[in-house]
Parts: sequence; C-alpha cells; structure tokens
Amino acid sequence: MSRVSQAQFAALIRIVTWRLRDEFWGLCSHPVRIGSFACACRLMVEQPTLGEALNAALRFYRQMIDDFAPRLQIRDGMAKVDLVERVAWNEPLGFAESSFLYCGSGVLSWLVARNLPLAQVRLRNAHSAYNAETDWLFGAEVRFSQPRAGLCFDAKWLNLPVMQTSETLSTFLAKAPANVAVKYRDQTNPVERTRRLLRRHMGKRPLTLEEVSRMLAMTPQTLRRRLQEEGQGFQQIKDDLRRDLSIAYLERPELTLQEIARLVGFSETSTFHRAFKCWTGLAPGVYRLRSLDEPDTSTAQSEDV
Repeated sequence: MSRVSQAQFAALIRIVTWRLRDEFWGLCSHPVRIGSFACACRLMVEQPTLGEALNAALRFYRQMIDDFAPRLQIRDGMAKVDLVERVAWNEPLGFAESSFLYCGSGVLSWLVARNLPLAQVRLRNAHSAYNAETDWLFGAEVRFSQPRAGLCFDAKWLNLPVMQTSETLSTFLAKAPANVAVKYRDQTNPVERTRRLLRRHMGKRPLTLEEVSRMLAMTPQTLRRRLQEEGQGFQQIKDDLRRDLSIAYLERPELTLQEIARLVGFSETSTFHRAFKCWTGLAPGVYRLRSLDEPDTSTAQSEDV
C-alpha cells in the first residue's frame, strides 16, 4: 500500500460521494443525503457563538443520521460530544463515527478561525497499523476500543464568537472536502514549528536538530524532549515532510526525479529512490506513472459535500 496525497484523497471522496449519493460513503445503514454537510455549515455560520453553532449542527445531524445521535453535554467544565448509537455497532459504523468527529472538529476550528484544542478523542475501533497516525490527525490523545465514540474540550471555547460568514462559507464549501482536513494548527506547537522551519529550508539544505533548536531559541536537548512529549522525533518529522513533499512534487510532470530528489534534500537520486520506496512501497517513477495514469476528476460534477 502506498501513500496518497491530500488532493488525491479529496478527489476520491468526492467521486465516492457522488456515485453513492451518500455523504457517509455507504458506511451507515441508510445514505446521508448530498448537501447535508453544506446545510449544517450554513446553520452554524448564522449562530453568534461556537456553542450555539455546535448545538445547531448536532440537532440537524440527529435528524439526518439514523445510526447514531450526536449529543453535547457540559460537565465539570468540559464540553463532551458523544455519539449515541441507535443500531448495533460494526467496523464500518466505527469509521463513519471517527470521520464525523474528525471533520466536525475541523469545521469547529474553521468557524472560530483558530485551533480548537481537543482534550481527548474516544473511538470504538481497535487500534491498528491503519490508524497509527490518529493522534496526529486529531491533535489530541485518542483512546481506542471505547464503549462510546466522542470527543471533549474545555467548555470555555463554546463562548468564542463565530468568525465566518456566508461569504467565507462559499469559498470553504467550494474547496471541500480537501480543506476540512486543514485545521488551524497551534503555531506554538514545537512539532509544527519544527516542521515549518524544515519546510522553509528543504530546497536549500536540510537543517540539523542543532540548527533548528538554535532558531527556536532552545537547546537541542530541550527540543528533543519537547518533540518526544508530542510523540514525535526530529528524524521522523523530517522523513514525513520529505515523503509528503515528494508525493506532491511527483504530481508535477515538469520536474525530473533528480530535481525532486534535490528539492527534498537528497544529494543522490539513488538515495531518494531507496527512501521513497521505504516510505510508500513503490519506486518514485512507478508512483508517478500510476498517479499520472489516474483519470482526471476535475470535470466531475461538483456538489456540496
């Protein structure tokens, strides 16, 4: 199995949604009508605060989804969104629940134009190699094999004003679902700051841990410890960045493999070949051919998803 780019995954989601006429891609017992997401977003941008927007969206989805009912509770200073199941649970339903929570948390961050820090995410599915990056995706601790799916965050965030309007919503929906995965990340997070510095210098010369720590005004030992506290390592961040950039560059046919190797910090093309195959299971040339051979989805009928 190989990695796919965000654009490729977004295109796949749009095609599956359109073909199945279902915004939950056949994962629930009954289809969720196309346009439901857009309607929920329109309800939310009309509300003055995040709490009112969240309640409006959850009321809407309780009418649209047959398999689970999303409910909000405020307890001990925490806002808890629980997904109360209405049918017997199965693995596809678990994926639908995790997708609902992930996309929903992204929309909440977009509504208030800042990162909404989650305290915890609970999923019904068991942990496996396929969801090894779930903590990173949610930006929070994720607990698997839980009796009920849900998430929680500090209730004070419910008082934040909704920053988006019907005008900004139009742009947001036009780029969905790709932009739903792009959250307002906490720029003070050491992982994000490290990744940003590495990205800025990648085309010139890959930075070392010592150079990055100096730019962040901390010792290498402190930076290493801060990254470890976030469950990351410096080399892992660098490799993940190189992998993601390589995938994006391979979609640009005007770039040769030698140029791509240089852009992601490899002095030898052969070293780049070995690294890319280790990351994705495919040689870069093979990955490019498969990517370029995919049908063009840009002319697919566009609808709110």
